[in-house]
Amino acid sequence: MLDLLPDLFDSYPEHLSLLPPMFKSFGREDCFWGEVVTVKCFKDNSLVKEELSKNGKGKVLVVDGQGVTDCALLGDMIAKNAEVNGWQGVVIFGCVRDVSALKTMKIGIQAIGINPIKTVKKGLGELNVAVEIYGVIISPHSYVYADLNGIAISNQALDLSMLNL
Repeated sequence: MLDLLPDLFDSYPEHLSLLPPMFKSFGREDCFWGEVVTVKCFKDNSLVKEELSKNGKGKVLVVDGQGVTDCALLGDMIAKNAEVNGWQGVVIFGCVRDVSALKTMKIGIQAIGINPIKTVKKGLGELNVAVEIYGVIISPHSYVYADLNGIAISNQALDLSMLNL
């Protein structure tokens, strides 16, 4: 198991912001990082589905679901698309479903909870806008670093070569 965040905070404390410790890991990859793509939505995962169907090599989708827990913004079929399309991970300020299936997928997935109910699909939401989760601003093209210790955001890519990954 790789503990990325403790080493990053030891080396780059001035470059990192930590999201509140409310996120849990649901994908097979507990440690992941990449360039941020953002989606802001409310009980509608249309843009989540659309973005994760695109090439995501080196990227992490950050979904600001506004902390809503009465439906899931990611399930097994959309997560499978993300895995196939090379996404490094998905961070959801909201819920996921199909958690047994998600744990088998070679992708990082962190969310605040679980709900078996799917969202409505109205095509609503915003893509690649700055989002705020409990005071932490996450902009498109910033970077996410996540492991079982938490989720950190940096406005620049950090040199991970000294960590022997």
